[in-house]
Amino acid sequence: MTFELGGYRAAVDRGLVEARDQHLARRLWQRDHTLWQPDPAEIANRLGWLDCPTVMADRVEEIAGFVDEVRRAGYTRALLLGMGGSSLAPEVFRTTFGVADGHLDLAVLDSTEPRTVHDRIAASDPATTLYVVSTKSGGTVETHSLFLRCYREVVAALGRDAAGAHFAAITDPGSRLETLAGELGFRHTFRNDPEIGGRYSALSYFGLVPAALVGVDLGRLLARSQDAAAHCRGAEDNPGVALGNALGELARAGRDKLTLLLPEPLAGFGDWVEQLVAESMGKRGKGILPVVGEQPGAPDAYGADRVFAVFGETGDAEALAAAGHPVLRLPLQEPYDLGYQFFLWEVATAVAGTRLGVNPFDQPDVESAKVRAQEMVAAYREAGTLPSPPPTLECDGVGIWAEFPVGGARDALTRFLGQARPGDYLAVHAYLPPDGATDAALGELRLGARRRSHLAVTVGYGPRFLHSTGQLHKGDRGNGLFLQLTCDPQARVSIPDGPDTDASSLGFETLIAAQALGDRQALLDAGRRVLRLHLGAAPLARIVELATAMGD
Repeated sequence: MTFELGGYRAAVDRGLVEARDQHLARRLWQRDHTLWQPDPAEIANRLGWLDCPTVMADRVEEIAGFVDEVRRAGYTRALLLGMGGSSLAPEVFRTTFGVADGHLDLAVLDSTEPRTVHDRIAASDPATTLYVVSTKSGGTVETHSLFLRCYREVVAALGRDAAGAHFAAITDPGSRLETLAGELGFRHTFRNDPEIGGRYSALSYFGLVPAALVGVDLGRLLARSQDAAAHCRGAEDNPGVALGNALGELARAGRDKLTLLLPEPLAGFGDWVEQLVAESMGKRGKGILPVVGEQPGAPDAYGADRVFAVFGETGDAEALAAAGHPVLRLPLQEPYDLGYQFFLWEVATAVAGTRLGVNPFDQPDVESAKVRAQEMVAAYREAGTLPSPPPTLECDGVGIWAEFPVGGARDALTRFLGQARPGDYLAVHAYLPPDGATDAALGELRLGARRRSHLAVTVGYGPRFLHSTGQLHKGDRGNGLFLQLTCDPQARVSIPDGPDTDASSLGFETLIAAQALGDRQALLDAGRRVLRLHLGAAPLARIVELATAMGD
């Protein structure tokens, strides 16, 4: 690694000297919770990931045996049901490595958007699909709802007696899912180390089982992670300490927008880093905002709050550094280097927490949106309708909820961006069907908003982002502007009330609407600035109109 830090060099170097004087690396490996806080709560039982490179090397044979078993049984596809830490690493492995000959094609379902739920499930033939239910707690509402829908589909196609063999679970010992898997006869249950938090679980069963299903060489991957672990133990030339210290010190100096520039074949790794850093660092009025998937611009397109992590030969690092932006160069030559990078970034995030004075292993603000969504669902069950407040204005088919007077959607967005202060950011929360056309339209909207405001702009699909950046949005210093985009249901898909019935008292279209309403209210409760635009039955066309308006 090489760092081009300009005027921030002295501060970063001082921090590194302090880290060495405090024996930071040694204390990390000794599980010394006082690195972050006097109380060991949610630290002492969250450091199991340090052992993954060695412990999981002894689990490779078990995982390989399971993969051979399902291949012999005729499975050709896997559908992983999970959210956040349970889904992001598997998605990285699938997009980066593809599918080796004779292995299972893996798709990830981490959405409650009804059209997406319908289409992903419909694309999977129950006879040849292995459904991997992946959740640490076993009670994640999205994952459980998706499981119920898939299980009833398999029962309908193959019968109750055959259904269980088409499911595998990855969960913590003693979880609700472990019990359910036993009752329903799942083919296999992988019991993960309970002292590993979800976002630190890439090199545990949660990441490695899906990786093996698509044909990743686990031995080779873990050998690279073992290299990282060895390098991150040392008192000198410790890359994890160096990277984490740089991230923390730069954030303290106002460079808190971590912009990742990755080569296209490895772009999925950015989504994993986004969750790890945002959920670990964004709390107690502090935070580091990861910016991933952004269209690169000239150095003057960015504000003075950026730091760039450049992987391999991606991007014009020299021009960025010459313009005064800190640039962190990280080697990334080929896909198996991800084994090194996963562990490196886990250590760096833990170290950055010591520099910012936050506990990188808890998520105190995640529950707020969940609680509000649960309240919305409870109200729906009671009254048959969601308790949505009336819009500020309805204009040209768009409903607008704003905390200020508006004259239409374009005017609302322009006025909203006008509230920005130096160091702010815009987060677009898209409770919309995630597809290529919507990706492109949101990309244009994002680019137009950046040009107009010079803000860092992020985009996340709901409810997926709630398990990634949602903690940061409520827990940081309140410098975000939040544009929530919703639409009419694009499909209607029921959620069975249990594994033994098709009766349903709730649909995915209602669940995602409740999640959007709940998250908006949680943001408002936290004093955040929120603009909601309901785009009706044609969300794509409305996004294009907004993107065009940003370019005017």
